[in-house]
Amino acid sequence: MSRMQQTPTGLSAQQVEESRRVHGRNLLTPPERPSLLRLYLEKYRDPIIQILLVAAAISLLLAFVENDYVETIGIILAVFFATTVGFYFERDAARKFDVLNALGEEEPVKVWREGCLVAIPMQDIVVGDIVMIETGDEVPADGELLECVDMQVDESSLTGEPVTDKSLDRESAGAYPANVVLRSSMVMSGRGLFRVTAVGDHTEIGRVARKATEITSVKTPLNQQLDRLAALISKIGSAVSIAAFFLFLIHDILVNPTVWQQLEWLTMVREVLKYFMMAVTLIVMAVPEGLPMAVTLALALNMRRMLKNNNLVRKLHSCETMGAVTVICTDKTGTLTENRMTVVDVFPAEAPLLSEAIAVNTTAELRSPKDADEGVVPSEGIGNPTEVALLSWLRARGEDYRSLREGTEVVSQQPFSTERKFMQTVTPTHTFTKGAPEIIMSQCDMSADERAEVERRLADWQHHAMRTLAFACDGRFQAVCAISDPVRRDVPPAVAACRQAGIEVKIVTGDVSATAVEVARQIGIVTQEQQDDPINPKASNFFITGADFAALSDDEAERCAHSIAVMSRARPADKQRLVEMLQRSGEIVAVTGDGTNDAPALHHAHVGLSLGSGTSVAKEASDMTLLDDSFASIAHAVMWGRSLYRNIQRFLYYQLVVNVTALLLVLFGSVIGTELPLTVTQILWVNLIMDTFAAMALASLPPSAEVMNEAPRNRNDFIISRKMGTAILLTGVLFFVLMSAFLVYCERNGTDGINIHELTLFFTTFVMVQWWNLFNAKALGSNRSAFSGLTRDHGMLLVLSLILLGQWVIVTFGGRMFRTEPLSLTEWGFIILSTSLVLWIGEGIRRWGVWNQPFLKHFTF
Repeated sequence: MSRMQQTPTGLSAQQVEESRRVHGRNLLTPPERPSLLRLYLEKYRDPIIQILLVAAAISLLLAFVENDYVETIGIILAVFFATTVGFYFERDAARKFDVLNALGEEEPVKVWREGCLVAIPMQDIVVGDIVMIETGDEVPADGELLECVDMQVDESSLTGEPVTDKSLDRESAGAYPANVVLRSSMVMSGRGLFRVTAVGDHTEIGRVARKATEITSVKTPLNQQLDRLAALISKIGSAVSIAAFFLFLIHDILVNPTVWQQLEWLTMVREVLKYFMMAVTLIVMAVPEGLPMAVTLALALNMRRMLKNNNLVRKLHSCETMGAVTVICTDKTGTLTENRMTVVDVFPAEAPLLSEAIAVNTTAELRSPKDADEGVVPSEGIGNPTEVALLSWLRARGEDYRSLREGTEVVSQQPFSTERKFMQTVTPTHTFTKGAPEIIMSQCDMSADERAEVERRLADWQHHAMRTLAFACDGRFQAVCAISDPVRRDVPPAVAACRQAGIEVKIVTGDVSATAVEVARQIGIVTQEQQDDPINPKASNFFITGADFAALSDDEAERCAHSIAVMSRARPADKQRLVEMLQRSGEIVAVTGDGTNDAPALHHAHVGLSLGSGTSVAKEASDMTLLDDSFASIAHAVMWGRSLYRNIQRFLYYQLVVNVTALLLVLFGSVIGTELPLTVTQILWVNLIMDTFAAMALASLPPSAEVMNEAPRNRNDFIISRKMGTAILLTGVLFFVLMSAFLVYCERNGTDGINIHELTLFFTTFVMVQWWNLFNAKALGSNRSAFSGLTRDHGMLLVLSLILLGQWVIVTFGGRMFRTEPLSLTEWGFIILSTSLVLWIGEGIRRWGVWNQPFLKHFTF
């Protein structure tokens, strides 16, 4: 198909504003969301909340009879705060997801305006714009083609057809004319120009009401583990609560037989209700209600912080899975290197028709000469970075590539593909080809001396980690060039951090072996000795080409997959097969990719990492996008993933210790026949309110670099390890022994049992023990002090202050609602100082490694 003879002019700034005023912005109206009231009411569908509401209703009926509403108000307030806090944080997480989804509207699109090719956000496209689309691009709006070169489009999002041929002819066997392109379709091959005819809701996909910003819910491996944990704890909690209900009831019947014998119904109902509510609150105490919020909050905070570190999380599970990754298969160009291409040498530099070959057989565009005069870096352009470098080389020689391009008619064009490894453009007089030197040279007749000289230069360039490219015209060799792309400065330390963390790093690239291996040496994947002797017995298949890997059987490929450090001249199918072979042997694999053909490997990997400069197809297939294209962002993602998992473990440790202690205390109280040591409202405060604050504190802890010194976790391991489970039980039992000793002392010290003041002391002591244990939870799995970095943990400090303030308010003003009475300053000081032993014992353990002893090593603070 012919190329347009003149450079498109495009719209002026005034025309753009007028078109936007008439036709609107290129935005799809988001789907109607449930009202805030409906979302809030959904929080009351939780079974535990519903049980508490039933208990509150029964309590309210009795309150009418006795004219005492204190306990009823306490329960209602606790339920209100529990549902409201959960609602707030879920809404906050949803808002963050909306922000992430809205970033899709900022995807850059290549548009001709005022005679220049510029990149603008997708949402700024207007009717009348002339847009350039190439392989891998998402069509940003509906339009009619003005130019079309071997274009095939995936319209499956609209018609179900994965591949549709496009041309300038209106006739088509498909659902839409062949010269029409539609928003959300993907360019699978070829290139073209089209004039926008519809934007936003007026596009075809806008009319069929696509829910463009709807958030999908992913059941992550972590959530599955937490579901298992919640089900187990619920069963235990239910059994304990039923046992406690009957124990307390039987004890009451034995102690107060007159009430039951004389059938004093009101008193009987009140007692049964009291023990029923106690049983319900035991279930509340046993079931970790804070877990869903802790996970939601941790994911939301991680996604926001990872975005600041240039990691755009597209799928939730990638946050946690990155922490379990054992192998990273990374591309070279742009990820390990700066993707700042510069032509450093051409041989021979004065080859006939070389300027025409570069100008015509490329599709990239440079910034306008006006921009260059104003100081814009000449190599800045739009399109393939290698082609931008070639055009910049032409401009530096005083050649105007646009004049050469516009003065030449294009009969046909074959875009570059990773399978062919060359691009070809046919004009009425010549056929220009550029691509991989070994491919181009195999198609040309060359003398032995010429071939030897070219191969010598290629070997020297490749040994210095330079990309190489060859040109041919009408089957005759023209020239080869060397393109420099330096390694990013932050990559070697990032690779070292990954290797220290037990993660293998493999380079999988379409570049030649010598260049790929030299880059591997520079970033620390291989040594100079291995580079000089790549096939020694200790490193069999250390370097391999895609073709050689494809020739192996599945069993052979699986055996050698682990020892591969560099795969060069890899095709997309080779990358996908390597991923599958590693997965078969139990590895958790992350893969980077930027091209349309990388989509299968990105989809098959446990975590697909697309590049910010990559195609829309690659991004859609990925789980996470590296906005800066850098490998260092991958290392950060691993650290975030591991820290996320650790923070959730910390919250589990903290909450389950609270639960175990409280369950044992209430059961112990039923056995010795004392008053409920913790009332319904007190238990609700501890579990639904205090643990909610703990979730906020522990989920907001920043990532720790020390997690990169550990081996990757087994993805199938239960989130509560045996060591952690033992620590929870031992800590819970220790706290129970101390608190029950306090309870027995108070019981035997008084003449009429335990009074309200003593129960207030008991309640406050219980809360302060857990308050100090929050410090230990912060340092779980670490040898660092709990005070390390505490001044930077603003969320932790705020939560500690809120819990302490809340406890003082409850004790001082709670009265009958919380069964408390004010404590003196001396009593507060004694409780705080004495319970701080919990922290100091933990500090001693971390300082001197006491728990490395054969028995105590199972007890982890």
